[in-house]
Amino acid sequence: MKKDKTHIHWYPGHIAKAERKLKEQLALVDAVIEVIDARIPLSSRYDNITGLLNQKPRFLLVNKSDLVDKIELDRFVEYLKKESGISVIPTSAKSNKDFNVIVKEAIALSEPRIQSIMAKGLLRRPARIMVVGLPNVGKSSIINKLTRSSKTKTGAKAGVTRQQQWVRINPQLELLDTPGIIPMKQDDQERATKLAFVNSVGDNAYSNDYVAKELLNILNDNQTKIFKEYYGLAPQNELTLENIALCRKWLIKNKESDIERASGYVLKDFREGKIGKFILDTLP
Repeated sequence: MKKDKTHIHWYPGHIAKAERKLKEQLALVDAVIEVIDARIPLSSRYDNITGLLNQKPRFLLVNKSDLVDKIELDRFVEYLKKESGISVIPTSAKSNKDFNVIVKEAIALSEPRIQSIMAKGLLRRPARIMVVGLPNVGKSSIINKLTRSSKTKTGAKAGVTRQQQWVRINPQLELLDTPGIIPMKQDDQERATKLAFVNSVGDNAYSNDYVAKELLNILNDNQTKIFKEYYGLAPQNELTLENIALCRKWLIKNKESDIERASGYVLKDFREGKIGKFILDTLP
């Protein structure tokens, strides 16, 4: 089937079943870690997360914080704290500096349910938590970080993780090693496109040239300048896929710009943080 170059369609079968699976998982845990992507901290959230999680206590991990500007991220963290009324912790799966902070927060959030269980005459047990979020925000990498292992599959494709078991983090805390995938129909095309920028949408749902073009269009003046410098474009040249291809000498027959190649590189370079540290959402 030919891809629609001006639209994103993505709702694979296993994601469609995710809400039922998520509810089954939620019944097993005391609290939830919601993971979002620092590059799109607003667009990578789920609008009705409180209802979806059935009021389960949660806190936010803003993952991939190493890929964005720290000062700008701090402003988003403060906004998210005020807007959600819950703890918000910037993190990166590449660093363990905040390991104890995350574990302490998870145990504290679980304590009310533990107390409720003990009030019924049952013995204290470890707190039980799970990690949830949209596809490819880094849930499996966070699980690996917390379990200090790499037992969970962390493929680069959106929505790859399967199977389920508990991992003891410490005597007070157990983690469900299967991440909860938040289902989301892409009826909001602006949000769907931003999710595609960071590879949270299956690549069979869109064409690279459409998404790469939209990425270049959404950049502010400073980000545009950084992109131009990275690809060697003169300041007076417009930032387009055509000009990037010409500058890098990515050409096809008749010396025309190889748009397909340029698109692939733009998305790859952005996702890997090679071009710069960008947040693509705007604070309200």
